[in-house]
Amino acid sequence: MSAEAAGAAADDWEAEGEGAAPERILNQDEIDSLLGFGLGEEENTGATGVRAIINSALVSYERLPMLEIVFDRLVRLMTTSLRNFTSDNVEVSLDQISSIRFGDYLNSIPLPAIISVFRAEQLDNFGLATVDSSLIYSVVDVLLGGRRGGISTRVEGRPYTTIERMLVTRMIEVVLNDMRQAFAPLTNVDFSLDRIETNPRFAAIARPPNAAILVRLRVDMEDRGGKLELLLPYATLEPIRKMLLQQFMGEKFGRDNIWEGHLAHELWRTKLEVRAVLDETRVPLKQVLNLKVGDTLMLDSTPNAPVSLMCGAVALSTGRVGRMGASLAVRVEESISQTAKKAVMKLGGGA
Repeated sequence: MSAEAAGAAADDWEAEGEGAAPERILNQDEIDSLLGFGLGEEENTGATGVRAIINSALVSYERLPMLEIVFDRLVRLMTTSLRNFTSDNVEVSLDQISSIRFGDYLNSIPLPAIISVFRAEQLDNFGLATVDSSLIYSVVDVLLGGRRGGISTRVEGRPYTTIERMLVTRMIEVVLNDMRQAFAPLTNVDFSLDRIETNPRFAAIARPPNAAILVRLRVDMEDRGGKLELLLPYATLEPIRKMLLQQFMGEKFGRDNIWEGHLAHELWRTKLEVRAVLDETRVPLKQVLNLKVGDTLMLDSTPNAPVSLMCGAVALSTGRVGRMGASLAVRVEESISQTAKKAVMKLGGGA
């Protein structure tokens, strides 16, 4: 190739490099990956892409560390209470605590199931307890004397009978009582059963986008058992959110008694200067600067007028001026607590 041809080829290459890059069209796999829907359900354990941005609005339960302690306590209580309820060897385990949107949970409930709507009395809100069909028939078999080793299957097309619903209702009441005991060291909450539903649409207690805490429990009765799910909306937990932020159960009792006793002892020994104010008057600054020895200030006060006992700028009480031996004295006529209460109410009204 001649030098002229090589130079022309170089000029053409530079011209192409300086031009705009051709537009690139994303294929379907790249679009799915960008949106976070490219992986299968079994692989997509962690959301990515746009889905991760959307789900980032959910508050993780790990920011409420006391929840895990409460539900661990619930597992121990349920193991004992369900053993007494069924007279069988029952083991309860905590599978998972996660955050989920309420609408997504209703769509994910495996049917058939019994959904219990319960009310948290002191928190003035509701929660859900979902019992799957395996646990329903396992409880029915155990309470009605079914044979061990057999696997209970649901008869398709048949709704739950009254006996089955009543037996599951009794079990849910036992669970709710255990929940009350599990929350007791933290706060007093009474959980009462409101109603039983079999259709998730009738168990709506919050808006679909609202966040909630989902607790999955596994109940095993030797060769049979099932799953029990507890759902608490964040709106239900909001009144006790500060308590759930504690790192351990006794944090609210973690006071230093020695330091408190020492502080109280020193406070009782503290000396305060108390002034008896006969009267207060307002005069021009010029008159104050011109005061001389021997000048007289006229006060609008009589010998029987009450005086104010002041500690700094705080009014402690009122009293009467008198004499005790060779000394002037003030007799306190109003308790300090009443005066302080009036001062606080006055400040509150002024605010």
